[in-house]
Amino acid sequence: MKKRTVIIVAVFILLAVLHQDEWNWDKSTLVFGFMPIGLAYHAAYSIVAALFWALVLKFGWPSHLERWAEGEDIRATEGDSGAS
Repeated sequence: MKKRTVIIVAVFILLAVLHQDEWNWDKSTLVFGFMPIGLAYHAAYSIVAALFWALVLKFGWPSHLERWAEGEDIRATEGDSGAS
């Protein structure tokens, strides 16, 4: 398994664990004076998750499969790691 794939899977699992924010469920702390801490946490979590998936698409997308589907000769670029 490629190192890049291991990192993506590890971050995905970490994000899945962090999504279960049980430590914020009973807190009444307000962020910026109006937003409950649980909502602020999930807003920040959503931004981090969106950035993570954007990076996965940029660096982990198997572009060689797209070239194959479009009918291009991929034998010339077999060494391509999928990142373009």
